[in-house]
Amino acid sequence: MDILEIIKAILFGIVEGITEWLPISSTGHMILLNEFVTLNVSEEFWEMFLVVIQLGAILAVVLLFWDKIFPFDFKNKPFIKKDIFTLWFKILTACVPAAVIGLAFDDVFDALFYNPWCVAAALIVFGVAFIVVENHNKNMHPHITSLGEITYKTALMIGVFQLIAAIFPGTSRSGATIIGALLIGVSRTAAAEFTFVLAIPVMLGASLLKLVKFGFAFTGTELTILFVGMAVAFVVSVIVIKFLMGYIKKHDFKVFGWYRIILGIIVLAYFIGMRA
Repeated sequence: MDILEIIKAILFGIVEGITEWLPISSTGHMILLNEFVTLNVSEEFWEMFLVVIQLGAILAVVLLFWDKIFPFDFKNKPFIKKDIFTLWFKILTACVPAAVIGLAFDDVFDALFYNPWCVAAALIVFGVAFIVVENHNKNMHPHITSLGEITYKTALMIGVFQLIAAIFPGTSRSGATIIGALLIGVSRTAAAEFTFVLAIPVMLGASLLKLVKFGFAFTGTELTILFVGMAVAFVVSVIVIKFLMGYIKKHDFKVFGWYRIILGIIVLAYFIGMRA
Protein backbone atom coordinates (compact mmCIF):
# COMPACT_ATOMS: atom_id res chain seq x y z
CA MET A 1 0.00 0.00 0.00
CA ASP A 2 1.52 3.30 -1.12
CA ILE A 3 1.59 5.78 1.77
CA LEU A 4 1.08 8.55 -0.79
CA GLU A 5 -2.37 7.19 -1.65
CA ILE A 6 -3.26 7.25 2.06
CA ILE A 7 -2.22 10.90 2.27
CA LYS A 8 -4.36 11.67 -0.78
CA ALA A 9 -7.34 9.89 0.82
CA ILE A 10 -6.84 12.00 3.96
CA LEU A 11 -6.87 15.19 1.88
CA PHE A 12 -10.09 14.16 0.15
CA GLY A 13 -11.61 13.30 3.53
CA ILE A 14 -10.72 16.75 4.88
CA VAL A 15 -12.22 18.50 1.87
CA GLU A 16 -15.37 16.35 2.02
CA GLY A 17 -15.84 16.96 5.75
CA ILE A 18 -15.54 20.73 5.32
CA THR A 19 -17.47 21.28 2.11
CA GLU A 20 -20.32 18.80 2.60
CA TRP A 21 -21.90 20.91 5.34
CA LEU A 22 -20.84 24.42 4.46
CA PRO A 23 -23.04 25.56 1.53
CA ILE A 24 -20.10 25.82 -0.87
CA SER A 25 -20.38 22.61 -2.92
CA SER A 26 -18.40 19.52 -2.00
CA THR A 27 -18.53 18.36 -5.65
CA GLY A 28 -16.94 21.56 -6.92
CA HIS A 29 -14.11 21.30 -4.42
CA MET A 30 -13.54 17.59 -5.03
CA ILE A 31 -13.34 18.14 -8.79
CA LEU A 32 -10.86 20.97 -8.32
CA LEU A 33 -8.77 18.97 -5.83
CA ASN A 34 -8.75 16.02 -8.23
CA GLU A 35 -7.03 18.21 -10.83
CA PHE A 36 -4.02 18.53 -8.52
CA VAL A 37 -4.24 15.43 -6.31
CA THR A 38 -5.32 12.40 -8.32
CA LEU A 39 -5.90 9.04 -6.69
CA ASN A 40 -4.20 6.15 -8.46
CA VAL A 41 -7.47 4.27 -8.97
CA SER A 42 -9.82 3.34 -11.79
CA GLU A 43 -12.36 5.86 -13.06
CA GLU A 44 -15.17 3.60 -11.83
CA PHE A 45 -13.75 3.54 -8.30
CA TRP A 46 -13.23 7.32 -8.31
CA GLU A 47 -16.87 7.96 -9.28
CA MET A 48 -18.01 5.66 -6.48
CA PHE A 49 -15.53 7.09 -3.96
CA LEU A 50 -16.73 10.64 -4.61
CA VAL A 51 -20.19 9.67 -3.33
CA VAL A 52 -19.55 6.93 -0.76
CA ILE A 53 -17.00 9.01 1.17
CA GLN A 54 -20.07 10.98 2.28
CA LEU A 55 -21.03 8.11 4.58
CA GLY A 56 -18.38 9.34 7.00
CA ALA A 57 -20.00 12.77 6.99
CA ILE A 58 -23.42 11.18 7.63
CA LEU A 59 -22.16 9.48 10.78
CA ALA A 60 -21.19 12.89 12.13
CA VAL A 61 -24.80 14.07 11.77
CA VAL A 62 -26.09 10.91 13.46
CA LEU A 63 -23.70 11.46 16.37
CA LEU A 64 -24.41 15.17 16.86
CA PHE A 65 -28.18 15.05 16.32
CA TRP A 66 -28.89 11.68 17.92
CA ASP A 67 -31.35 13.07 20.49
CA LYS A 68 -33.28 14.85 17.74
CA ILE A 69 -33.47 11.95 15.28
CA PHE A 70 -33.70 8.73 17.34
CA PRO A 71 -37.43 8.05 17.82
CA PHE A 72 -37.22 5.67 20.78
CA ASP A 73 -36.70 6.31 24.50
CA PHE A 74 -36.27 3.07 26.42
CA LYS A 75 -35.76 4.81 29.76
CA ASN A 76 -39.14 6.53 29.92
CA LYS A 77 -42.72 5.95 28.86
CA PRO A 78 -44.01 6.23 26.21
CA PHE A 79 -41.13 4.53 24.42
CA ILE A 80 -41.91 6.06 21.07
CA LYS A 81 -41.28 9.77 20.45
CA LYS A 82 -44.12 10.64 18.10
CA ASP A 83 -42.70 14.05 17.21
CA ILE A 84 -39.48 12.47 15.93
CA PHE A 85 -41.39 9.87 13.93
CA THR A 86 -43.36 12.74 12.40
CA LEU A 87 -40.08 14.51 11.60
CA TRP A 88 -38.84 11.42 9.74
CA PHE A 89 -42.02 11.28 7.67
CA LYS A 90 -41.42 14.92 6.73
CA ILE A 91 -37.80 14.10 5.87
CA LEU A 92 -38.96 11.27 3.62
CA THR A 93 -41.47 13.62 2.01
CA ALA A 94 -38.63 16.03 1.21
CA CYS A 95 -36.68 13.13 -0.36
CA VAL A 96 -39.39 12.26 -2.87
CA PRO A 97 -38.55 14.76 -5.68
CA ALA A 98 -34.82 13.97 -5.76
CA ALA A 99 -35.40 10.23 -5.27
CA VAL A 100 -37.87 9.90 -8.13
CA ILE A 101 -36.04 12.11 -10.63
CA GLY A 102 -32.54 11.16 -9.45
CA LEU A 103 -33.08 7.41 -9.76
CA ALA A 104 -34.62 7.80 -13.21
CA PHE A 105 -32.07 10.18 -14.70
CA ASP A 106 -28.89 9.82 -12.58
CA ASP A 107 -26.70 8.73 -15.50
CA VAL A 108 -28.20 11.35 -17.81
CA PHE A 109 -27.51 14.18 -15.38
CA ASP A 110 -23.94 12.98 -14.85
CA ALA A 111 -23.32 12.87 -18.59
CA LEU A 112 -24.84 16.28 -19.26
CA PHE A 113 -23.77 18.37 -16.28
CA TYR A 114 -20.87 16.66 -14.50
CA ASN A 115 -18.15 18.87 -15.93
CA PRO A 116 -16.11 21.86 -14.70
CA TRP A 117 -18.12 24.39 -16.71
CA CYS A 118 -21.47 23.46 -15.20
CA VAL A 119 -19.95 23.19 -11.72
CA ALA A 120 -18.41 26.66 -12.01
CA ALA A 121 -21.70 28.13 -13.28
CA ALA A 122 -23.63 26.54 -10.39
CA LEU A 123 -21.10 27.86 -7.88
CA ILE A 124 -21.53 31.41 -9.16
CA VAL A 125 -25.29 31.37 -9.68
CA PHE A 126 -26.06 30.00 -6.21
CA GLY A 127 -23.43 32.27 -4.68
CA VAL A 128 -25.35 35.23 -6.08
CA ALA A 129 -28.60 33.61 -4.86
CA PHE A 130 -27.31 33.46 -1.27
CA ILE A 131 -26.47 37.16 -1.31
CA VAL A 132 -29.79 38.14 -2.89
CA VAL A 133 -31.86 36.00 -0.52
CA GLU A 134 -30.05 37.22 2.57
CA ASN A 135 -30.45 40.85 1.49
CA HIS A 136 -34.15 40.21 0.80
CA ASN A 137 -34.65 38.58 4.23
CA LYS A 138 -32.59 41.16 6.14
CA ASN A 139 -35.52 42.80 7.93
CA MET A 140 -37.87 39.84 7.84
CA HIS A 141 -38.65 37.51 10.73
CA PRO A 142 -38.90 33.78 9.94
CA HIS A 143 -42.20 32.14 10.84
CA ILE A 144 -40.63 28.69 11.21
CA THR A 145 -37.93 28.58 13.88
CA SER A 146 -37.65 24.90 14.82
CA LEU A 147 -37.72 21.45 13.20
CA GLY A 148 -41.09 20.70 14.78
CA GLU A 149 -42.70 23.69 13.04
CA ILE A 150 -41.77 22.47 9.55
CA THR A 151 -44.90 21.21 7.82
CA TYR A 152 -45.20 18.52 5.14
CA LYS A 153 -45.79 21.24 2.55
CA THR A 154 -42.65 23.08 3.64
CA ALA A 155 -40.65 19.83 3.62
CA LEU A 156 -41.80 19.04 0.07
CA MET A 157 -40.89 22.54 -1.12
CA ILE A 158 -37.41 22.17 0.39
CA GLY A 159 -37.20 18.80 -1.38
CA VAL A 160 -37.83 20.51 -4.72
CA PHE A 161 -34.84 22.78 -4.10
CA GLN A 162 -32.80 19.70 -3.22
CA LEU A 163 -33.72 18.31 -6.64
CA ILE A 164 -31.85 21.23 -8.23
CA ALA A 165 -28.69 20.07 -6.45
CA ALA A 166 -29.28 16.52 -7.67
CA ILE A 167 -29.43 17.76 -11.26
CA PHE A 168 -26.62 20.31 -11.28
CA PRO A 169 -23.28 19.36 -9.64
CA GLY A 170 -21.70 22.34 -7.92
CA THR A 171 -25.05 23.64 -6.69
CA SER A 172 -24.42 22.17 -3.21
CA ARG A 173 -27.15 20.04 -1.68
CA SER A 174 -26.95 21.94 1.60
CA GLY A 175 -26.78 25.23 -0.28
CA ALA A 176 -29.87 24.53 -2.36
CA THR A 177 -31.97 23.31 0.56
CA ILE A 178 -30.91 26.17 2.83
CA ILE A 179 -31.74 28.78 0.17
CA GLY A 180 -35.09 27.12 -0.42
CA ALA A 181 -35.84 27.04 3.30
CA LEU A 182 -34.88 30.69 3.79
CA LEU A 183 -37.09 31.74 0.87
CA ILE A 184 -40.17 30.12 2.42
CA GLY A 185 -39.64 31.60 5.87
CA VAL A 186 -37.53 29.05 7.76
CA SER A 187 -34.92 30.40 10.17
CA ARG A 188 -31.22 29.81 9.45
CA THR A 189 -30.85 27.42 12.40
CA ALA A 190 -33.94 25.35 11.54
CA ALA A 191 -32.95 25.35 7.84
CA ALA A 192 -29.46 24.08 8.65
CA GLU A 193 -30.73 21.40 11.04
CA PHE A 194 -33.32 20.15 8.56
CA THR A 195 -30.68 20.09 5.84
CA PHE A 196 -28.31 18.04 8.00
CA VAL A 197 -30.95 15.47 8.94
CA LEU A 198 -32.25 15.35 5.35
CA ALA A 199 -28.73 14.36 4.29
CA ILE A 200 -28.99 11.02 6.11
CA PRO A 201 -31.46 9.19 3.80
CA VAL A 202 -30.28 11.13 0.73
CA MET A 203 -26.61 10.23 1.14
CA LEU A 204 -27.38 6.67 2.22
CA GLY A 205 -29.49 6.19 -0.89
CA ALA A 206 -26.93 7.78 -3.21
CA SER A 207 -24.09 5.77 -1.67
CA LEU A 208 -26.01 2.50 -1.95
CA LEU A 209 -26.80 3.25 -5.60
CA LYS A 210 -23.13 3.91 -6.40
CA LEU A 211 -21.97 0.82 -4.48
CA VAL A 212 -24.40 -1.40 -6.35
CA LYS A 213 -23.27 0.04 -9.68
CA PHE A 214 -19.61 -0.39 -8.77
CA GLY A 215 -19.99 -3.82 -7.22
CA PHE A 216 -18.33 -5.06 -4.04
CA ALA A 217 -15.14 -6.55 -5.48
CA PHE A 218 -12.73 -4.14 -3.77
CA THR A 219 -8.99 -4.55 -3.74
CA GLY A 220 -7.17 -4.07 -0.44
CA THR A 221 -5.88 -0.70 -1.63
CA GLU A 222 -9.35 0.47 -2.65
CA LEU A 223 -10.85 -0.53 0.70
CA THR A 224 -8.09 1.27 2.59
CA ILE A 225 -8.53 4.46 0.55
CA LEU A 226 -12.30 4.38 1.00
CA PHE A 227 -12.24 3.79 4.77
CA VAL A 228 -9.50 6.35 5.41
CA GLY A 229 -11.43 8.95 3.43
CA MET A 230 -14.66 8.17 5.30
CA ALA A 231 -12.98 8.22 8.73
CA VAL A 232 -11.33 11.59 8.09
CA ALA A 233 -14.58 13.00 6.66
CA PHE A 234 -16.36 11.92 9.86
CA VAL A 235 -13.92 13.65 12.22
CA VAL A 236 -13.77 16.85 10.17
CA SER A 237 -17.58 16.89 9.75
CA VAL A 238 -18.10 16.85 13.52
CA ILE A 239 -15.92 19.95 13.86
CA VAL A 240 -17.47 21.77 10.89
CA ILE A 241 -21.10 21.11 11.88
CA LYS A 242 -20.46 22.42 15.39
CA PHE A 243 -18.78 25.49 13.92
CA LEU A 244 -21.59 26.21 11.46
CA MET A 245 -24.38 25.87 14.04
CA GLY A 246 -22.58 28.39 16.23
CA TYR A 247 -21.73 30.70 13.33
CA ILE A 248 -25.25 31.10 11.93
CA LYS A 249 -26.65 32.19 15.29
CA LYS A 250 -24.88 35.54 14.81
CA HIS A 251 -24.09 35.70 11.09
CA ASP A 252 -25.85 35.26 7.76
CA PHE A 253 -24.81 33.12 4.76
CA LYS A 254 -23.55 35.94 2.54
CA VAL A 255 -19.90 35.14 3.18
CA PHE A 256 -20.49 31.71 1.65
CA GLY A 257 -22.14 33.36 -1.33
CA TRP A 258 -19.08 35.51 -2.00
CA TYR A 259 -16.81 32.49 -1.50
CA ARG A 260 -18.81 30.50 -4.07
CA ILE A 261 -18.59 33.32 -6.61
CA ILE A 262 -14.83 33.63 -6.18
CA LEU A 263 -14.33 29.86 -6.37
CA GLY A 264 -16.53 29.62 -9.46
CA ILE A 265 -14.45 32.29 -11.20
CA ILE A 266 -11.24 30.47 -10.22
CA VAL A 267 -12.59 27.17 -11.60
CA LEU A 268 -13.61 28.85 -14.86
CA ALA A 269 -10.27 30.62 -15.20
CA TYR A 270 -8.34 27.43 -14.49
CA PHE A 271 -10.12 25.30 -17.07
CA ILE A 272 -10.13 28.08 -19.67
CA GLY A 273 -6.39 28.32 -19.12
CA MET A 274 -6.06 24.55 -19.51
CA ARG A 275 -7.76 24.73 -22.90
CA ALA A 276 -5.80 27.75 -24.11
